[in-house]
Amino acid sequence: MSRAVCLFTGQWADLPLETLAKKASALGYEGLELACWGDHFDVHRALREDDYCARQWQVLGDHGLGCYAISSHLVGQAVCDNIDERHKSILSEEIYGDGDPEGVRSRAAQEMKDTARAARRFFDAAPEAVKERLARSGRTVVNGFTGSSIWHLLYSFPPIAPGQLEAGYEDFATRWRPILDVFAQVDVCFALEVHPTEIAFDIATARRTLAAIDGHPRFGFNFDPSHFGYQGVDYLGFLREFGERVFNVHVKDVWWSDSPQAIGVFGGHANFGEDGRFWDFRSPGRGRIDFEGVIRQLGHANYHGPLTVEWEDPMMDREAGAREAAAFTRALDFERSDIAFDDAFSE
Repeated sequence: MSRAVCLFTGQWADLPLETLAKKASALGYEGLELACWGDHFDVHRALREDDYCARQWQVLGDHGLGCYAISSHLVGQAVCDNIDERHKSILSEEIYGDGDPEGVRSRAAQEMKDTARAARRFFDAAPEAVKERLARSGRTVVNGFTGSSIWHLLYSFPPIAPGQLEAGYEDFATRWRPILDVFAQVDVCFALEVHPTEIAFDIATARRTLAAIDGHPRFGFNFDPSHFGYQGVDYLGFLREFGERVFNVHVKDVWWSDSPQAIGVFGGHANFGEDGRFWDFRSPGRGRIDFEGVIRQLGHANYHGPLTVEWEDPMMDREAGAREAAAFTRALDFERSDIAFDDAFSE
């Protein structure tokens, strides 16, 4: 059974689920990774309304689609962040409230616990075909961000005081262990998208993150190679080291320059798509990520979850890009052989 080719709905949250499901099916997708914003997946309705999950599955099923993960990036970001007015644009009024930072973080943490419970209800209501794929992957997944109280210390000037970074990882562990314990109670896994602004954004920080929570078994990673490539991080090496912790995969590409540019790796306070950037996101297959290497390394990791296109390309029409990305991803994947190609010589 090949891996399901899905579309992450975060960049399509302006469309109602019914509209997007019809469109995604026509574009060539087998499933959607539902974002917990827009009307794609409502955590509170999933917990409060007995028929909500069944109705969401009906919308998906009417268009021949499955779902193999849900996404709570926006709320997860607020659990550990240093909260400011930017967060008001990504959080509900109930979570942001009066903007008091500790209140926001506390409400976000509670929402993440509720998201685990809602995910359990949602996937328990899944059609049998979806449950069969989930059983093959071995887990039920919520993807997201963690936020970070120490991201602003990325560059060490003024000099970072002794213990500041350690305190950031301790803060992460203190806030996320109780959340992960709820995930364990309901048999759901959390997958952090390793990403700038998060507690883990490369291989070294991923190691520190796992150590901070003593390798909590419900904590893993959503692997998106686009966030490694332009940093100069070995994304295939990440899969070699953390393959068993890769709970979900986003297929997204990135281009970076071979020569110096006016806008460097830190982004120059410039928008995506501006001319002169050292790097920018690209539709899958149009950047520099070695997806052939990624697929082969996922085979070594025995990864059976979905391949989910997170479509971002600032200069390309999104429907044209998403259609092309679905075909690219489907052509990229292949089943791992269970025989040696030269066994025939012994016959």
